[in-house]
Amino acid sequence: MKPTIAIVGRPNVGKSTLFNRIIGQRSSIVENKPGITRDRIYGEGEWLGRKFNLIDTGGIEPVTEDVILKDMRWQAELAINEAEVILFVVDGREGTTSADREIAEMLRRSQKPVILIVNKIENYQDVEMKTFEFYELGLGDPFPVSAEHGMRVGDLLDQTFDLLPEEVEEAEEDERLKIAVIGRPNVGKSSLTNYMLGQKRVIVSDIPGTTRDAIDTVLRKGDQEYILIDTAGMRKRKKVYENVEYYSVLRALRAVDRSDIVLMVFDASEGVTEQDKKIVGYAHEAGKGLILVFNKWDLVEKDDRTMRIMTESVYNELKFLSYAPIIFISALTGQRVMEILDMVEFVAEEHAKRIPTGVLNEVVEEAVAMQAPPSDKGKRLKIFYTTQVSIKPPTFVFFVNDTELMHFSYLRYLENNLRDAFGFNGTPIRLIVRTRS
Repeated sequence: MKPTIAIVGRPNVGKSTLFNRIIGQRSSIVENKPGITRDRIYGEGEWLGRKFNLIDTGGIEPVTEDVILKDMRWQAELAINEAEVILFVVDGREGTTSADREIAEMLRRSQKPVILIVNKIENYQDVEMKTFEFYELGLGDPFPVSAEHGMRVGDLLDQTFDLLPEEVEEAEEDERLKIAVIGRPNVGKSSLTNYMLGQKRVIVSDIPGTTRDAIDTVLRKGDQEYILIDTAGMRKRKKVYENVEYYSVLRALRAVDRSDIVLMVFDASEGVTEQDKKIVGYAHEAGKGLILVFNKWDLVEKDDRTMRIMTESVYNELKFLSYAPIIFISALTGQRVMEILDMVEFVAEEHAKRIPTGVLNEVVEEAVAMQAPPSDKGKRLKIFYTTQVSIKPPTFVFFVNDTELMHFSYLRYLENNLRDAFGFNGTPIRLIVRTRS
């Protein structure tokens, strides 16, 4: 399980700049205007071979009547609650403020490891003078950085990882398929889980969840056992103002990380929302097998064309998930619920599918013959050979003469050809382009 690190602080101290520097991409909006990052932004980072989740929060305003700032404070508190280590960013140019002191007090109460980061320190000749006053916050030695210029960020990550718990090795690989049930609040995750577990007394035993966020339950169908990771019935934290729309993203993130197959549950009576896109997008990026489950189908007025029209609408909204199968169910009546496990088995096989190198190259050569690769200034892309390097998700490497010539649209064309030839229903596939040396 990847550890979680949260970046907190009052608005406009450089949290998003530090987040982008650590993640290595501009995921956060960075603008010289207080409060520009309103949502918690999630990213995955890697340092010295170990991956971690990073949360970029909106700025904390300890005392405010502003609705947006209150919302940002709630989100930051949730991030603090979930993180193993907290990076508290202050502004080295402005010095300590009353807001910094109140945030420091809140962090001390959390009893979590905190690194006090003094940002915007570009000149290290007078670093002691610029950081000395921050000792009054009572959070140990201030750590000077310049997030904008990347100065001392590597040293910061070294210190952060010293505070993280030791990585726990899996004692034994559990061969049972792990199924995560995710989605927005109130779409019927609990009802779906209870129906699946309630059929013919299939609950074998309750086992403690290996994270703080979910309960794992053993589900049996015939001779087959599955681990169901239920994110629906979470206990609310004491003294945490729970903004469920944002909290659901973090719960989904943790459950997805541990799963093989994801059941993304939507409310069929509402269609696809922006929050749905955020949650399911994480499962896609994580490379998990994916099934789109539209619950509350009993509430939808239907005729003989409704299912086809809605399917087209869903794929239009979620173009990047055209590979994922859709099932319309009612957890209330049980309509089609028990068909889900058959789909899980099918998607799991597709997720673990391996293609022989000879057959794979025949398909790629045929695709190249049908549509010539792109060229630039008289130089044409050549694909020398292709190989599958891993499964879960299926990952392919194309060895070419020049990676710069591989246009995104041609890579998409090759992906479509691989899917036409080999299926890969319900699983993302990853395509890597390398220059042949």
